[in-house]
Amino acid sequence: MKFCNLTIGAVLLSGVLCAQQPAGTPPTTAAVSPEKAAQPAPPQPAPPLKNDAVAPADANKSKDTGKATDAKDTVKDTKDAKDPKDKAPEAAPVVPAATDANSETYIIGPQDMVSVSVWKEPDLSGSLPVRPDGMISMPLLHDVEAAGFTPMQLSTDIATRLKKFVNDPQVSVVVTSINSQRVFILGEVGHQGPLPLNAGMTALQAIATAGGLSPFANQKKIYILRAENGTKQKIPFNYKKALKGDEKQNIALKSNDTIVVP
Repeated sequence: MKFCNLTIGAVLLSGVLCAQQPAGTPPTTAAVSPEKAAQPAPPQPAPPLKNDAVAPADANKSKDTGKATDAKDTVKDTKDAKDPKDKAPEAAPVVPAATDANSETYIIGPQDMVSVSVWKEPDLSGSLPVRPDGMISMPLLHDVEAAGFTPMQLSTDIATRLKKFVNDPQVSVVVTSINSQRVFILGEVGHQGPLPLNAGMTALQAIATAGGLSPFANQKKIYILRAENGTKQKIPFNYKKALKGDEKQNIALKSNDTIVVP
């Protein structure tokens, strides 16, 4: 009876303990102190990132680094732009090549335009036309013969004349427009009239400049009229032979020649 009573008491005590514990709570095997319970749980390591993924901190760091690099480059570019030593050297001004009119061999003629420049004397300088009589008009000197002289010869002559008025004059002469060197062509060509005479121009080149021969032109009876030393010459020209390369037909023209195409 005594053993039975002890057994029944133990069962009742177990029932009371189970009733005090909340439902669904596993039986507590060990007590936890309040200090340990207040401590936060240790941080869990972040899962590994994929190869093409970038951590936020690294991305922000990369952006900051890129901004810093761009800022440095901008400062460097601004510095380079302000530094005159780094500027590209300026191209040298293009100086036009001297034409035949400004060489030592060109002979000034009527209706040409010449520019006379006297150093430090603007009142004596200017652009002057050569009159039909071959003269130009200048202050102090009045009429000066220009036709028949080269630009260098004319500048020397003007400087000699100005010594009466100017101390050691420095004069330069430049032909700015060539109107005296011309030839004339008439007859069965594309365009009749005067043509500017270029250095070494031949009769064949002049006909080509005038637009060529018309279908009715007599190619074997062309001739050149030339007045030289008070005498007139009639020089025959065969167009067909010139086209075939006959050197005898390479006739160099002179100023005021007239080509007649019957």
